[in-house]
Amino acid sequence: MEPFATVADLPTVIPVFPLAGAILLPRAVLPLNIFEPRYLAMTRDAMATQRLIGIIQPRGRSDPPELFLTGGLGRITRFSETGDGRFLIALTGLVRFRVVHELAVTTPYRQVSVDYGPFAADWDPPAPLAPSARAALEEALRDYLETQQLSADWEAVKGADDESLVATLSTVCPFEILERQALLEAPDLAARAEMLTALMAFAGSVPGSARSPDTLQ
Repeated sequence: MEPFATVADLPTVIPVFPLAGAILLPRAVLPLNIFEPRYLAMTRDAMATQRLIGIIQPRGRSDPPELFLTGGLGRITRFSETGDGRFLIALTGLVRFRVVHELAVTTPYRQVSVDYGPFAADWDPPAPLAPSARAALEEALRDYLETQQLSADWEAVKGADDESLVATLSTVCPFEILERQALLEAPDLAARAEMLTALMAFAGSVPGSARSPDTLQ
């Protein structure tokens, strides 16, 4: 049972996993293979408490890296341990957050104070896309896949709800870090779909500008 009834129930201090090229959107599922000692410790601590982890992209090459100010909070909804000591987990997105400041901590992993206020609307499922926006997204996807010599399960594409389709494409398409961050920070589903359509249309017009696995599912 989900222990959080509203955004106000969420903690304002959370552990974060800086992960380049990864974003976590509300209600999307992000599978992770955890093997670094600091993130194994983070996962153990999360499992012992509220199962919450923030996913945020690092920016720059400093050590430790600076963080973008917007990330996604997820709850561990699947957990298993491998024979060699790794954790295989799945995070389900709850809400985006804005970093207020980073805390000085003794844990091996980083923790930040966050504000969910700018993204409170994430808590509830969004309104469906306009039919024209959905059609434009699918057309851009078809052209993008053709140019990149990729394939897709079109039955699954057609059957996916708007939010799931947009979240999946935002996650699996091989966009640059800044493009992914822009998708994360888009104010709502309609804006994210419009941005995603534009990104795919641009990449689709430039053969070889992006590559990903041979099948998008």
